[in-house]
Amino acid sequence: MKKIDVLAALLVIVGGLNWGLVAIAKFDLVATLVGLDFGETNIASRVVYGLVGLAAVYGVLQLAGLRQRSSRAPHPTTA
Repeated sequence: MKKIDVLAALLVIVGGLNWGLVAIAKFDLVATLVGLDFGETNIASRVVYGLVGLAAVYGVLQLAGLRQRSSRAPHPTTA
C-alpha cells in the first residue's frame, strides 16, 4: 500500500470520527486540538478540514479506478 493511500485513509478516519463526535456528543475534536471552541475555525483547523476533504476526494477517485479495473479484468470461467 502506498504511503499516500495510508495517509488518505487516516485523514478520512479522523474526519469520520470527528463528525461522529459532533453528532453524538456535540464535540469538535479538530477544534479542540487547535485550541478552539465548538464551531470555531482558524487557519489550522481549516487546513485539517481541507486535508480531510482532499483525502475523501482521493478515496472516491481510487474507488472509481478500482471499479474500472475490476470490470476490465477477465472473469474466470467455471467448468
